[in-house]
Amino acid sequence: MAILEIRKYPDKILRTRCKEVDLVDGEIRRLLDDMAQTMYAVSGLGLAAPQVGLDMRLATIDVGEGLIKLVNPEITSKEGTSVLEEGCLSLPNVQVNVKRAAKVTVTAIDTDNKPVMIKADGLLAHALQQEIDHLNGKLIIDFLPFYKKLFIERRTR
Repeated sequence: MAILEIRKYPDKILRTRCKEVDLVDGEIRRLLDDMAQTMYAVSGLGLAAPQVGLDMRLATIDVGEGLIKLVNPEITSKEGTSVLEEGCLSLPNVQVNVKRAAKVTVTAIDTDNKPVMIKADGLLAHALQQEIDHLNGKLIIDFLPFYKKLFIERRTR
Protein backbone atom coordinates (compact mmCIF):
# COMPACT_ATOMS: atom_id res chain seq x y z
CA MET A 1 0.00 0.00 0.00
CA ALA A 2 1.05 3.57 -0.59
CA ILE A 3 0.24 7.05 0.62
CA LEU A 4 -1.12 9.06 -2.31
CA GLU A 5 -0.76 12.80 -2.89
CA ILE A 6 -3.93 14.68 -2.03
CA ARG A 7 -4.86 17.22 -4.68
CA LYS A 8 -5.68 20.68 -3.40
CA TYR A 9 -8.20 23.19 -4.73
CA PRO A 10 -8.12 24.64 -7.43
CA ASP A 11 -6.75 21.47 -9.11
CA LYS A 12 -9.04 20.86 -12.10
CA ILE A 13 -9.61 17.18 -11.34
CA LEU A 14 -11.63 18.24 -8.29
CA ARG A 15 -14.25 19.69 -10.68
CA THR A 16 -14.48 16.53 -12.83
CA ARG A 17 -17.50 14.25 -12.96
CA CYS A 18 -15.68 10.95 -12.60
CA LYS A 19 -16.08 7.94 -14.87
CA GLU A 20 -17.75 4.75 -13.72
CA VAL A 21 -15.63 1.69 -13.02
CA ASP A 22 -16.54 -1.28 -15.23
CA LEU A 23 -15.04 -4.06 -13.13
CA VAL A 24 -13.47 -4.28 -9.71
CA ASP A 25 -10.16 -6.04 -10.26
CA GLY A 26 -6.85 -6.24 -8.42
CA GLU A 27 -5.83 -2.75 -9.54
CA ILE A 28 -9.08 -1.19 -8.26
CA ARG A 29 -8.74 -3.06 -4.95
CA ARG A 30 -5.15 -1.79 -4.61
CA LEU A 31 -6.27 1.79 -5.35
CA LEU A 32 -9.00 1.54 -2.70
CA ASP A 33 -6.44 0.19 -0.20
CA ASP A 34 -4.07 3.06 -1.04
CA MET A 35 -6.92 5.56 -0.69
CA ALA A 36 -7.85 4.14 2.71
CA GLN A 37 -4.24 4.26 3.90
CA THR A 38 -3.97 7.86 2.66
CA MET A 39 -7.25 8.82 4.39
CA TYR A 40 -6.07 7.34 7.69
CA ALA A 41 -2.60 8.92 7.36
CA VAL A 42 -4.12 12.42 7.26
CA SER A 43 -6.91 11.67 9.78
CA GLY A 44 -9.67 12.10 7.22
CA LEU A 45 -13.17 10.66 7.47
CA GLY A 46 -13.52 10.14 3.73
CA LEU A 47 -11.59 10.29 0.51
CA ALA A 48 -12.81 10.29 -3.09
CA ALA A 49 -10.71 9.27 -6.08
CA PRO A 50 -10.44 12.75 -7.67
CA GLN A 51 -8.82 13.96 -4.44
CA VAL A 52 -5.87 11.72 -5.30
CA GLY A 53 -5.92 12.55 -9.01
CA LEU A 54 -8.04 9.64 -10.26
CA ASP A 55 -10.94 10.04 -12.68
CA MET A 56 -12.85 7.09 -11.22
CA ARG A 57 -15.98 6.69 -9.11
CA LEU A 58 -14.23 5.32 -6.00
CA ALA A 59 -14.52 6.40 -2.37
CA THR A 60 -13.38 5.32 1.07
CA ILE A 61 -15.11 6.36 4.29
CA ASP A 62 -14.59 5.69 7.99
CA VAL A 63 -16.48 7.82 10.50
CA GLY A 64 -15.52 5.51 13.36
CA GLU A 65 -17.84 2.66 12.41
CA GLY A 66 -15.35 0.76 10.22
CA LEU A 67 -13.91 1.20 6.76
CA ILE A 68 -16.29 1.41 3.80
CA LYS A 69 -14.93 1.04 0.26
CA LEU A 70 -17.34 2.01 -2.51
CA VAL A 71 -17.26 1.67 -6.28
CA ASN A 72 -19.75 3.68 -8.37
CA PRO A 73 -21.73 4.93 -5.35
CA GLU A 74 -25.04 6.67 -6.03
CA ILE A 75 -27.60 8.19 -3.69
CA THR A 76 -30.93 6.49 -4.33
CA SER A 77 -33.01 8.21 -1.65
CA LYS A 78 -32.81 11.18 0.71
CA GLU A 79 -34.88 12.16 3.71
CA GLY A 80 -35.00 15.18 6.01
CA THR A 81 -32.33 17.82 6.50
CA SER A 82 -29.26 18.15 8.67
CA VAL A 83 -26.56 20.78 9.01
CA LEU A 84 -23.03 19.84 10.07
CA GLU A 85 -19.72 21.65 9.87
CA GLU A 86 -17.62 19.88 7.25
CA GLY A 87 -14.00 20.05 6.25
CA CYS A 88 -12.27 18.74 3.15
CA LEU A 89 -8.79 17.33 2.68
CA SER A 90 -8.55 19.21 -0.63
CA LEU A 91 -9.45 22.52 1.05
CA PRO A 92 -7.21 22.64 4.14
CA ASN A 93 -8.27 24.98 6.94
CA VAL A 94 -11.72 25.53 5.42
CA GLN A 95 -14.81 24.60 7.44
CA VAL A 96 -18.31 25.03 6.04
CA ASN A 97 -21.73 24.47 7.58
CA VAL A 98 -23.36 22.24 4.98
CA LYS A 99 -27.08 21.49 4.76
CA ARG A 100 -27.61 17.97 3.50
CA ALA A 101 -30.15 15.18 3.73
CA ALA A 102 -30.40 13.76 7.25
CA LYS A 103 -30.80 10.20 5.97
CA VAL A 104 -29.63 8.65 2.73
CA THR A 105 -29.66 5.34 0.98
CA VAL A 106 -26.61 4.68 -1.19
CA THR A 107 -26.11 1.86 -3.65
CA ALA A 108 -22.68 0.84 -4.89
CA ILE A 109 -20.47 -2.09 -5.76
CA ASP A 110 -18.15 -3.61 -3.18
CA THR A 111 -14.64 -4.96 -3.69
CA ASP A 112 -16.09 -8.37 -4.65
CA ASN A 113 -18.16 -6.87 -7.51
CA LYS A 114 -21.34 -7.37 -5.49
CA PRO A 115 -24.04 -4.73 -5.14
CA VAL A 116 -24.34 -3.13 -1.70
CA MET A 117 -26.88 -0.80 -0.16
CA ILE A 118 -26.10 1.46 2.78
CA LYS A 119 -28.76 3.25 4.81
CA ALA A 120 -27.17 6.02 6.83
CA ASP A 121 -27.92 8.99 9.02
CA GLY A 122 -25.87 11.46 11.03
CA LEU A 123 -22.18 11.82 10.29
CA LEU A 124 -22.08 8.80 7.96
CA ALA A 125 -24.88 10.28 5.84
CA HIS A 126 -22.95 13.55 5.54
CA ALA A 127 -19.71 11.73 4.68
CA LEU A 128 -21.39 9.63 1.99
CA GLN A 129 -22.97 12.71 0.44
CA GLN A 130 -19.71 14.66 0.51
CA GLU A 131 -17.69 11.88 -1.15
CA ILE A 132 -20.36 11.38 -3.82
CA ASP A 133 -20.35 15.14 -4.38
CA HIS A 134 -16.59 14.89 -5.00
CA LEU A 135 -17.24 12.22 -7.64
CA ASN A 136 -19.58 14.70 -9.34
CA GLY A 137 -17.12 17.62 -9.19
CA LYS A 138 -18.83 19.42 -6.31
CA LEU A 139 -16.98 20.82 -3.28
CA ILE A 140 -18.11 22.05 0.14
CA ILE A 141 -17.43 25.65 -0.90
CA ASP A 142 -20.25 25.28 -3.44
CA PHE A 143 -22.66 25.42 -0.49
CA LEU A 144 -21.49 28.92 0.46
CA PRO A 145 -23.00 32.23 -0.62
CA PHE A 146 -21.18 33.72 -3.60
CA TYR A 147 -19.21 36.36 -1.66
CA LYS A 148 -17.90 33.81 0.88
CA LYS A 149 -17.01 31.37 -1.87
CA LEU A 150 -15.14 34.13 -3.72
CA PHE A 151 -13.18 35.01 -0.56
CA ILE A 152 -12.11 31.38 -0.05
CA GLU A 153 -11.25 30.94 -3.73
CA ARG A 154 -8.99 34.00 -3.62
CA ARG A 155 -7.40 32.85 -0.36
CA THR A 156 -6.66 29.34 -1.70
CA ARG A 157 -5.15 30.47 -5.01
